[in-house]
Amino acid sequence: MGQTAQPRAFFSVFVIWLGGLGAAAQWAKVSVIFDQLSGVYPGAGLMLGWALTLIGVTGILLGVVAGLLATRLGLRRVFLGGMVLGALVSAAQAMGLSFNLFLASRVVEGFAHLAIVVAAPTLIAQATPARYRPFALTLWGTFFGVAFAVVAWVGQPLAVVQGPEALYAAHAVWMAVMAGLAWGVLPASAPTSGPGLSARSILRQHVAIYRSPFVSAPAVAWLFYTFCFVSMITLLPPFLPEGSRALVVGMIPLATLVTSMTIGNFLLRSISAISVIQLSFFGTMLSLLGLLIWPGAPVVAIIWAGCLGLAQGAGFAAVPELNADVASQSQANGAMAQTGNLGNTIGTPLLLLALSGAGYAGMMVASILVLAIGLFLQWLLVRARRAQMVHS
Repeated sequence: MGQTAQPRAFFSVFVIWLGGLGAAAQWAKVSVIFDQLSGVYPGAGLMLGWALTLIGVTGILLGVVAGLLATRLGLRRVFLGGMVLGALVSAAQAMGLSFNLFLASRVVEGFAHLAIVVAAPTLIAQATPARYRPFALTLWGTFFGVAFAVVAWVGQPLAVVQGPEALYAAHAVWMAVMAGLAWGVLPASAPTSGPGLSARSILRQHVAIYRSPFVSAPAVAWLFYTFCFVSMITLLPPFLPEGSRALVVGMIPLATLVTSMTIGNFLLRSISAISVIQLSFFGTMLSLLGLLIWPGAPVVAIIWAGCLGLAQGAGFAAVPELNADVASQSQANGAMAQTGNLGNTIGTPLLLLALSGAGYAGMMVASILVLAIGLFLQWLLVRARRAQMVHS
């Protein structure tokens, strides 16, 4: 890639990342103000939980399908379609929907979210010179934590003063502006042919993806990363010292960003992305052991976030590292969307079950065991890849 083309490529990556912040905010705009929604919908009761999780259920069911469709429809078209649909949904939510219509809008929002998170990392990999690709994908990997931090710092006060509808309106504007920028800078991507999308074909594709130690490895890692991150950032705060709780909660996404962009990028220059993920899981297990020994210690909690943050960028960097062609990259990103939504959805309830049954120590031990399983599965996948390469 020539010198004149590089600034445009880097600007394209930055615009895609800004669009990704909007996609992550589709989770954050409900999660961060969840306590306010009971006042908006006082009769919702336990059904209120669906306002958050429906977007994740869509991803669990259709993540792989979205990956298969992305290359067939064209990655640029899919990304822009997701951004525009996301803007329209948030604009509708800003009008003040009934609870049932709000739930329906969250299902539609799930489709928009999937379109963005499946197309974006492959677009970034295509737009970035090979030398800078790990850095660009590491940047992309921070989109979830950064969006949650921004919505917590800016969106929550806006919702408190002006109501949730103001937050939804701001999100609609963000999505629309980023869609316009993306339309102007993203290169055209031609649709490609692919397998049919009958129920039998979709099932076969799921089996093929998760049987492949190359395509499935990033998705397997992402399942355990999201399981641990979302659940712990939800359940850990009450155990932090009251005086420093707000500061530590704000520092957690910042710590994941800093370590991902610094230590993570440095490591990716010399070792594989999967090795960085393994180091991340091992370090996170040690920090969880520290939180077990020193319950709620603020410094250890921030170290925990920093260790886990190494897996953010490495997870996405592993996709092109293990999969050379666009089709397999889209499949891997679709599987990551599926397992990521699964981790987001099941992590908190399962750790809450451990917390209620065995207290704080039970939650920490369960988290350590979950990450140990994730580390063991990555070791098995490394062995499977080596065996497959020997026999090919």
